[in-house]
Amino acid sequence: MARIYEYQGKEVLRDKGIRVPQGSVVARAEEAREVAAHVGKPVVLKAQVWATGRFKAGGIKFAATPGDAEKAALELLGSTVKGLTVDRILVEEQLAIGSEYYLGIIVNDSVRVKGPTLIFSTEGGVGVEEVAARNPERVIKMNVNSLQGLSSAEEKRFVDSLPFDEPLSPDLARELAGVVGSLYRAFVDSDARAAEINPLVLAQDHHFYAADCRLTIDDNSVFRHPEFGIELPRDMTRQPTELERIAWQIEEEDYRGTGYFTQMVSKIEGPGWVGLHGIGGGGAMIAASALIARGFSIANYADTSGDPPASKVYRVIKCILSQPIDSYVLMGSCLANQEQWHHAHAIVKIFREEARRRPGFPVVLLLAGNKEAESHEIIRNGLRDLPLRWELYGREYIYKTEFVADRVAELMAAYQEEKAR
Repeated sequence: MARIYEYQGKEVLRDKGIRVPQGSVVARAEEAREVAAHVGKPVVLKAQVWATGRFKAGGIKFAATPGDAEKAALELLGSTVKGLTVDRILVEEQLAIGSEYYLGIIVNDSVRVKGPTLIFSTEGGVGVEEVAARNPERVIKMNVNSLQGLSSAEEKRFVDSLPFDEPLSPDLARELAGVVGSLYRAFVDSDARAAEINPLVLAQDHHFYAADCRLTIDDNSVFRHPEFGIELPRDMTRQPTELERIAWQIEEEDYRGTGYFTQMVSKIEGPGWVGLHGIGGGGAMIAASALIARGFSIANYADTSGDPPASKVYRVIKCILSQPIDSYVLMGSCLANQEQWHHAHAIVKIFREEARRRPGFPVVLLLAGNKEAESHEIIRNGLRDLPLRWELYGREYIYKTEFVADRVAELMAAYQEEKAR
């Protein structure tokens, strides 16, 4: 899922008729002063980063005057909130809060639903999961038929079912039903996987406001929404690195199979880093666990499942090797419809190019599945004369990740000792 910023989500909600606090996003401290002066009342300044818990992390500040807003903006801009650099701030009016609620719509992937689920909690400002665990009667859910949509009658019926401590007035119940319907339309029109308002505030002026929101877009629909300016459709809490931007072009230009690459850290320091390449998530995660248990650091996660061509696999491995790593590990146990000789050809090509530049470099390959014997033969013939520390394993080692991790440890130790001479 690709995330968008709070200010962008609020623009979507405003366009659908949901009230949001008055204000705008700024990138300079003097702009914060101007917005606060235009609002004409105390404001809240909110760091625009893809992270929850911003208040406790110091990413939200309050200002009573335009001058205070400028000072607060100076403190926020350029700072880090949960490791994320703040380069934009949403400056908006402070609401006179009466009550706080949670309202959200998610794609429910359970076999019984396979569609949108509408969720409301009479406690807002905290995670809905936390509320459900503590007071399940406070959380109401309703599945929506995605083919028929959400009718006004269903909106009213849903609002009537909510367990408020005191019943809403007819006007407020009608307004809340409208908010529910508008959020659903925003969810559908944005091709969202999740659309959440938390908290949904009932202000002292007797109207509902989206005080905060979170909107995540389906990766495959990003091309339909250039208005969001999403560089890389991944579920990330930070801006993409330069290498991730390059890697995305692999997937963006070629839809044959998967060519996924993401870095675990923005900067690699010190020895012992492993370039991890998986075919399918399960085996790769088991391998990562075994490697971490032996003290290794995982530089990246990469996945080339879905039967991609050799050219695509080659480019993903090229990204992995572009990092300052001390070994390359492939956990490629895919026994479904993927023919593994495409990976074999890619591995041979990339390491015939790279081997001379990194003599003794550890390459540990577990490749199993369709065309396994043929793939192993391609690799053995292709890597036979190269100055690498390489080892190749098949399906009998799928559940022996500890053994594979031990082999990585031994080969990497020898490689690092050789480099230190």
